[in-house]
Parts: sequence; C-alpha cells; structure tokens
Amino acid sequence: MKNYTSFLEFYIVPFSSNVEDDMLLSSLFVLTYVTGVLINSAIIIVIYKNDRLHSPMYLFLCNLSVVDMCYTTVIIPKLLYILISGNNAVSFTQCFLQMYFFFWIGSTEDLLLFTMAYDRYVAICDPLHYHFILSMKICFLLIAFIWVSGCLNSVLISISVSKMSFCHSTINHFFCDSKALTKISCGGTELFYNVMYVELVVFGLVPFVCTLASYLKIIRVILAIKSSDGRTKTFSTCSSHLIVLFIYYVTIAAVVMMSPSKYSDLLEQFFTLLYSIVAPMVNPLIYSLRNKDIKKGLLSLVGVTKTVQ
Repeated sequence: MKNYTSFLEFYIVPFSSNVEDDMLLSSLFVLTYVTGVLINSAIIIVIYKNDRLHSPMYLFLCNLSVVDMCYTTVIIPKLLYILISGNNAVSFTQCFLQMYFFFWIGSTEDLLLFTMAYDRYVAICDPLHYHFILSMKICFLLIAFIWVSGCLNSVLISISVSKMSFCHSTINHFFCDSKALTKISCGGTELFYNVMYVELVVFGLVPFVCTLASYLKIIRVILAIKSSDGRTKTFSTCSSHLIVLFIYYVTIAAVVMMSPSKYSDLLEQFFTLLYSIVAPMVNPLIYSLRNKDIKKGLLSLVGVTKTVQ
C-alpha cells in the first residue's frame, strides 16, 4: 500500500472526546450489544429446538439473527475499547480486517433480506408450489450462495480501498468505514468508486427493485382476498419483514446519498449507528413480538407457559 506519510496506524475519533459522554456511550453500547446477542441467540435456539419452525421462513430468520450478531460484534467490542481506554489507535491490518468483515456481513444481510422478501412472495402468491420452489435443499444452497457472495463482494471492496493513498490518519467515525477512509485519502480512489458503483447496483438497486416488485404483487393478492380476517392474517406474515426492510433501506440510503456539509460526519455516524448497531437489536424484537410461534418458543425457553393469541 502506497502512502504519502510515514504513519503506521489510523486513529478513530468517534462522536466526541468528552470523558463523561464516552462513559455514557459505553454503557449504552454494552446494553445494546448484550440485549441484541441474547435475543438473537434465543431466536436461534427456539428455531433449532422447535421442529414446527424448520421451514424456509424460519431458516432465513435464523440466519438473519446470526448476521445481526456478527454486525454488532464486528463494531462494538473495538468501539468499547476505544471509549473506555482512550486508546483510539488501530493498525492498518486491524482497520482493513474490520472493514472487510463489516462489508461481508452487510452484503450478506442485503441479499438475505431480499431472499426473505422472495420467500414471502412465493408463500402468498404461489402457495401450492411453495415447498417445491423453496425446498430445504434449495434454501440451504441459497444461504450458502448469499454468504459466499457477500464474502467475494467484501474482498473486492477491501482490495479497492487498499489501493488508496492516505495523507491523514484520523478517521472521524466509530469504526473503519470505507467512506470515512476516502475522506483522508490523497489519491487512488478511482478503483474504489468504480467498485462501489457496481456494488450499489448489484447489492443495492437490483434487490430493492425486486423486493419492491414482490411486495406490490403481495399487496395486490392481499387486497383480492374477500375476508377481512384473511387479509389481516396474510398481511401479518410479512408485516414484520416490511418494517425491517424499511429501517434498513432508509438508513443506508441516508448514508449513501448524504452530501457534504458542516454536520455530515456526525449525521453519517448517526445513520450508520442505526442500521449497524440499533437495527440488529430491534430486528429480533420486531419478529418476536409479531410472530406468535416465536413468542411461544421464547416463553417456553424461559420457562413461562402461556397461550399466545
């Protein structure tokens, strides 16, 4: 890697340098991380132990819980170390490894959410062929393809960032983000931007358009159902996923399309925080609160016997 300076590490400067604020943020991040890991772990255990939940929808949901735990694990432990110790230095290797895993998990979640939308599309619009189109064998192949695709995409992005030359070492973000690195680069960003344009189309625009088309078809089918109870019951099977999709796409779009301004660095950190740390904790809550099978399983897991309506 070529550099215009002789520094050997980056310095991550998250949020503010106020010690009292750092302690408060540390407490909030610990609470968020522990809550997210516990709830996502509980959902994975519930799905694994309950044979009735061994279906494509819950297989994808189980993988989403794994992705959400990985998302926060890639960011929060290192961030906590920086906030608590005050040592914000990170080596080039650590920085690029964090960025690599972040993009791997992010790309995987993007494709997984699209696949979950397709699952709901088949279940509602072509229910008679559901188990043929999405057999467990096909689902496992899809899961493998999603994880491998996310890995390869992350490799391409990491390689493109490694070609940059850096003339500053201070990263105004709470982790090693590629967009933050471009702001301290002196050159060599052409490959990165070319890769990102392709990535935004393949992993952003195409899944979004296909997901939108799927839900437009789903809504048409739901509206054609004569029974109001039937419409409500059918819509409830995909409402949780719609909420998760809305949070995901809105926050990422805000980061990608944000123009430079006085407060752009802070706003980017805020929206990145929402989709990379807050959303992974909120996602399992959304699914568990709106899915009676998950609620039953969670109550049984903690030793509570209760009829869930």
